[in-house]
Amino acid sequence: MIEAFDNFLSILNEYWKPFIFWDGTEFSGLAVTLWILVLSLLIGFILALPLAIARVSKNRWISGPVWLFTYIFRGTPLYVQLLLIYSGLISLDFIKNNDTLNSFFMSGYNCVVLALMLNTLAYTIEIFAGFIKSMPHGEVEAAYAYGMSKAKIYRRIILPSALRRSLPAYSNEVILMLHSTSLAFTATVPDILKVARDANSATYLTFASYGTAALIYMVVSFSIVALFRMVERRALAFLAYEKK
Repeated sequence: MIEAFDNFLSILNEYWKPFIFWDGTEFSGLAVTLWILVLSLLIGFILALPLAIARVSKNRWISGPVWLFTYIFRGTPLYVQLLLIYSGLISLDFIKNNDTLNSFFMSGYNCVVLALMLNTLAYTIEIFAGFIKSMPHGEVEAAYAYGMSKAKIYRRIILPSALRRSLPAYSNEVILMLHSTSLAFTATVPDILKVARDANSATYLTFASYGTAALIYMVVSFSIVALFRMVERRALAFLAYEKK
C-alpha cells in the first residue's frame, strides 16, 4: 500500500508538477485538456443558441437541416468523428490543394477542438430546443398580450427561461465533454491521457500512471459539478415559487 502511494507521488511530481499549468517551456496536460474543453464548449454554446431556435421552427426548410446535423452527430461515435476530421479530411484533394484548409487540418489541436465542438453543438442544440418547446404557454401569451414582437419574446422571455431550466441537463453535457477530451491523444494532442501514457511508457507504473490521470479527471469533474450547482441554486430559485 505504501509502495503504491509512493508511486502515485512520484508520477504526480515528475509528470504533473503537481497540477501546474505552465512549467516555463510548455503547457501541462491538465492545461491542454481544460483549454480544448473550454474552447469547444464556448463555440458550441454560442452557435447552439440560434440553431436551437431554428430547430423548433415550424418551417421544415429551416428546422430540417438542423435536425439532420444533430441526427448525424448524435448518431455516430465521437471517436469516429475525430478520426474522419483528423485523418479523413486531410486526404481530400480540395483540402490538400488549399493552403489555409491544409494547414488547419494538419494541426491536431484544431481537429480535436472542431470534433468536440461539432459533437457538443449537436447535443446542446437538442437540449436547448427541448426546453424552448417546453416553455409554459402562459408566459408567451402574456408577452404577446403586452405587444412584444417575436424576436423580443425570444430575447427577453423564452431564451432566458429556457437557458436557466436547461442548466442541470447542460451540466451533464459539460461533464461528458470533459470525459470525451480523453480522445485528444489520438490526434497527438498532449492532454491528460497523453501525459499518462508517456508516464506509463517511461516508468511501467501502469496503475499509478493511469490512476493519477483518473484522479485528475475526477477532481476536475467534481469542481465543474460544484460550480454548476452553485449557479443552479441562484438561477433556478424561481422554480420554488412556481411550485407553491
